[in-house]
Amino acid sequence: MTALVRQPPKKIAVLGAGSWGTTFAKVLGDAALGAGDTHRSIVLWARREEVAAEINSTGHNENYLQGIALPGNISASADVASVLADAELVVLAVPAQSLRAQLRQWQPLMAPDAVVVSLMKGLELGSDSRMSQVIAEELHLPADRIAVVSGPNLAMEIAREEPTASVVACVDESVAAWIAAVCMAPYFRPYTNTDVVGVEIGGIVKNVIALAVGICEGKQMGDNTKATVITRGLAETTRLALALGGEAETMAGLAGLGDLVATCSSPLSRNHQAGSLLGQGLTLEQMAQQMTQTAEGIKSGQAVHDLARKLKVDMPITASVVGVLAGNISVDQLGPLLLSRELKAEGEYSV
Repeated sequence: MTALVRQPPKKIAVLGAGSWGTTFAKVLGDAALGAGDTHRSIVLWARREEVAAEINSTGHNENYLQGIALPGNISASADVASVLADAELVVLAVPAQSLRAQLRQWQPLMAPDAVVVSLMKGLELGSDSRMSQVIAEELHLPADRIAVVSGPNLAMEIAREEPTASVVACVDESVAAWIAAVCMAPYFRPYTNTDVVGVEIGGIVKNVIALAVGICEGKQMGDNTKATVITRGLAETTRLALALGGEAETMAGLAGLGDLVATCSSPLSRNHQAGSLLGQGLTLEQMAQQMTQTAEGIKSGQAVHDLARKLKVDMPITASVVGVLAGNISVDQLGPLLLSRELKAEGEYSV
C-alpha cells in the first residue's frame, strides 16, 4: 500500500449519479462530517448536465432520490476530467455493461495512486468478467488498489438513513479498513473482508435470483415458494463462488445471505420489481417502459449462466430465469424448473 492512502482522502470522486451512486456519495459526505473532516470533498460525476446543476443548486437529485437532502460537502459536474482530478479515492457506480468502454476514456484522467472502489453488481457479457477484473485490466491496477462494496444496499433505505451494514472487500485488509473508515456514517456500518471473489459473486447472482422470486410473486405464488427459491438460490450462489475460489463463509454473511434476502424481498429492489412485472405477463419491452432504472440481473443473467456452464456448476434457477429472459420458456413453466436439480443432501455445495 502506498503512503498516499494512509491518510484520509481530501477528495473522493463518485462516477455515476444514479440512485446508488448518489446515495453512496451521501454516505461519504455524512461520514466526513461525522468525523469532523470539513475539508474532504465528494464530487459526483453526472452524465447529464441538468442533474449536476440540480445537485449543485438545490442539494437534491430528485430523479433518483426524491425528497433526500444531500450534505453540503457534495458537489457535482458533468465534466469527468474535473471530477477525477487529484481524487485519491475513485468510486465507480455506472452500468456494468458500459464500464470497460468508460474506463478506457477515464484511465488517463485518474491520479496515478488512486484507489478504485466498485459499487457495481454485474458480470460483463462476453468475457464473464467480474467488475474488479475489468477495472484491473483497463486501469492496469494491482489488486491491492481495487475494492468492492456490497451487501444489502437498497439505495433509498440508506438515503433515508435507515441503519444498514455492508462489506468492503479488498485483498489488502488495510486498504479495506481505510475505505471502511472513510464511509462509516452513523447509519452505515461497513465490515471488511479479503474475499473479493465471494463478495462480488454474492452481489451478482442475487440479482438473478431476485428476478426468479419476483416472477413467483407476479404469478401470486406463496411464501413457501419464495423462501425455497431464496434458499436454493443461495446454494447456487455458493457453488459458483466456491468454484471461483471464494469462501463459503462470505455467502453466509452480509454480501451473500444479507444481500440476497434484501434484494429478493423488497419492493424497492429493481430486480424484484422487474421479475414481478414479468410474472404478471408483461414482455421485456413492456417491463422496461415501466421501470426508470436498469435491473442488472436482466443484463448479466446470461453471463452468469455462461460462467456456470464453463465451470460445470449446476445452477437450475439461473438457467430457468435466463430461459424466460431469452423467450425459450414461459413464466408458467418456471415453477417446476426452479427445483429441477437431482435429489441429494441439502448441505451439498459441490460443483
